[in-house]
Amino acid sequence: MRISTPTPDGMAVQRVAEAAPADAAEAVAPAAPAPSPLQSAVLQPALQAMRDMPEIDQEKVDLLRNALAKGELPFDPGKLAGLIQRFHGSEQ
Repeated sequence: MRISTPTPDGMAVQRVAEAAPADAAEAVAPAAPAPSPLQSAVLQPALQAMRDMPEIDQEKVDLLRNALAKGELPFDPGKLAGLIQRFHGSEQ
């Protein structure tokens, strides 16, 4: 199960859980209202394009990894540590 969590700086972090929560099987979601025909026709191509995209853009990952290795992309480990602490709620 994928869970997206927004962070204060606007980035979304995805977490992957091995299984759904125990009570999820018992919970029944109310039926969503049917989308209007116009909304459906407008959004369907975008939704399909998103479904067709790979989960990870490996080309972009490789470009960023190479730029970091060459020193072309600035990296501030202190800033990263601060963002991790803020995300996990352990600001001190």
